[in-house]
Amino acid sequence: MKEETKHFASRIAAEASLPEKGVAAVLELLEDGGTVPFIARYRKEATGYLDEVAIIEVRDRALKITELEKRRASIMASCEEQGVLTESLRSSLAAAATMTELEDLYLPYKPKRKTRASVAKERGLEPLAVYLMKQRSAGAPLSDVAAKYVSAEKGVETPADALAGARDIIAEAASEHAAARHRVRQLFARKAVMTTSLSKKTAENDPAGKYRDYYDSATPVQGAPSHRILALLRGERDDVLKLSIVPEEAEAVGILRGIFVRGEGEESREVDAALRDGYKRLLAPSMEAELRAQLKERADAEAIRVFAANLGAILMGSPYGSRGVVALDPGFRTGCKLAVLSEQGNLLHHEAIYPHPPQNQRKEAETTLRDLLKKYKIDAVAIGNGTAGRETEAWVRALNLSVHVLMVNESGASVYSASEVAREEFPDLDLTVRGAVSIGRRLQDPLAELVKIDPKSIGVGQYQHDVDQKALKSALDDTVASCVNQVGVDVNTASRELLKYVSGLGPMLAENIVKYRSENGPFASRAALKKVSRMGPKAFEQSAGFLRVVGGENPLDASAVHPESYKVVERMAKDLKCGVRDLMQDAELRARIAPEKYSDVGDATLRDILAELAKPGRDPRSGFEAFAFDENVHEIADLIKGMALPGIATNITDFGVFVDVGVHQDGLLHRSRLRGRKNIKPGDRLTVEVLDVDLERRRIALGLGE
Repeated sequence: MKEETKHFASRIAAEASLPEKGVAAVLELLEDGGTVPFIARYRKEATGYLDEVAIIEVRDRALKITELEKRRASIMASCEEQGVLTESLRSSLAAAATMTELEDLYLPYKPKRKTRASVAKERGLEPLAVYLMKQRSAGAPLSDVAAKYVSAEKGVETPADALAGARDIIAEAASEHAAARHRVRQLFARKAVMTTSLSKKTAENDPAGKYRDYYDSATPVQGAPSHRILALLRGERDDVLKLSIVPEEAEAVGILRGIFVRGEGEESREVDAALRDGYKRLLAPSMEAELRAQLKERADAEAIRVFAANLGAILMGSPYGSRGVVALDPGFRTGCKLAVLSEQGNLLHHEAIYPHPPQNQRKEAETTLRDLLKKYKIDAVAIGNGTAGRETEAWVRALNLSVHVLMVNESGASVYSASEVAREEFPDLDLTVRGAVSIGRRLQDPLAELVKIDPKSIGVGQYQHDVDQKALKSALDDTVASCVNQVGVDVNTASRELLKYVSGLGPMLAENIVKYRSENGPFASRAALKKVSRMGPKAFEQSAGFLRVVGGENPLDASAVHPESYKVVERMAKDLKCGVRDLMQDAELRARIAPEKYSDVGDATLRDILAELAKPGRDPRSGFEAFAFDENVHEIADLIKGMALPGIATNITDFGVFVDVGVHQDGLLHRSRLRGRKNIKPGDRLTVEVLDVDLERRRIALGLGE
């Protein structure tokens, strides 16, 4: 193990409360090109069963430590170049455990632009500042001492000018003092308050009162929820609110006095004045900026966590499966775009029907729909939940077609329709037809379809455009990759967009797989993947276990058993005098396997192999259940206080759950009304009670039903 890896492992293990041996194994596997899904699924013995969450934490902490070490080296080099790197400073810099500690130590030596203190030093006033800081009155009036530093040539016209310059030097020195910064920083973290006032443009920039709840508000930073922090920062950015984030000034200045003021003489009073000026002009703005960044980072992390969890739940939604579907993208004036999809999601037919005003061609639309259902042997109609969605659903249900009629969340379908992916797939189709195809495919397999669009367009986050976009992308990519690899991918049917999230592949190999497939026909085995351009040993190792070849030469190719473990299964079959296929199909044969004979592969791997043999290629997603909204409710005006309704959770935030009850406007089930339920996720079916309806602001307050 490299010394650096060993050091990182020890530190990360202590910080994250993880086993050092497992952390070290993760770091080595990552350094060797391992991916998070692969390490979590196929290297359990090495990591001590660390899951994806822990592995991602190890990866991200290692990146932060690397950044810290790079910065430490840069600071030491700068200090050495300036000739200020004493052994004491070197020791302090080497011991700094955080970026904040490191920057505090470096601050007095950090090259700066011209400041009031640097000007005062150029004027020869540093000795006067040192004299004042000693606070030892020699008996002579301070004005006489300061008079010695008067120099018209240097721009110091009077003793008062000399004292002012000395105070500037003291103010800057105190604001850069590491211990002082540390204690004031702690005060800000404990007692700062986010206080708002109205900007000069509040009325102009917030005519609808979107930020009304935050006007003239005061929120302690301790315990401030993520959504409130982000809302206040956005309100400031939109020039609706003025925001300050500071504690009581007197308490902060008191900390500085306790460190620097010794006595009550003239010199002490000068130092006190310098401290008050330094706090207000230098230290408070610095601490506020730092705290803002910390609050933003904290709020971002929570918002990103919520977004990623919501996205994961949506992607892992129950698939309707490989069954033919008629998909409808509803509309009034422009009609409903209809798309017939095969069991594999291929477009078989499309046209527009006009069952709604102003055309009102209901009979023609009914005839078309009935004919298509019969011709293509379709057993489900998928309807987008946007404009005219509930009206279209009511019309289709009234036809009594003896098929499933299912509403599908169409968030982001328009984004897909206009995307390069959609243009490549359907270059000659109208955007709305592409949207209908996407709606139908979302019903068949949400994961396979939703990976084609930017996760931010799915509509399951909060303040997603305000958070750190790099961190958001990383978290969402991790989530998508996790879901894709949990489910597994049929290498002979998967799109390029789905394949690129498979462990070890990426966009280029995904493209090469699709190209090879189109030129050579379906893959007959996992081993055939090695013929794909740029599919080297490492890429094959990382991806093979997550790629499925259904109906191929080797039945294990359709399972999650990794090719590196095929020989173990073959030994099992040989010992039982049967074939591998027999072993996978016969529970009695599997019951005769003696696990102790194959312990050389490791307990975790052996358990996974046995579980996979019992249910090869099992889809971890839950089975599909049909859902229908209340047929008497279509618009927000239909809602009545006290009404109990079926609904679907669409978005989970840290302040509550948004629920679709079928009226084109989600209602809010506030967290105070969840009655202890903490495991609700997008897609969950709920029974809710209407508590209040604000028609003007289109807000619906909900309670959890029985």
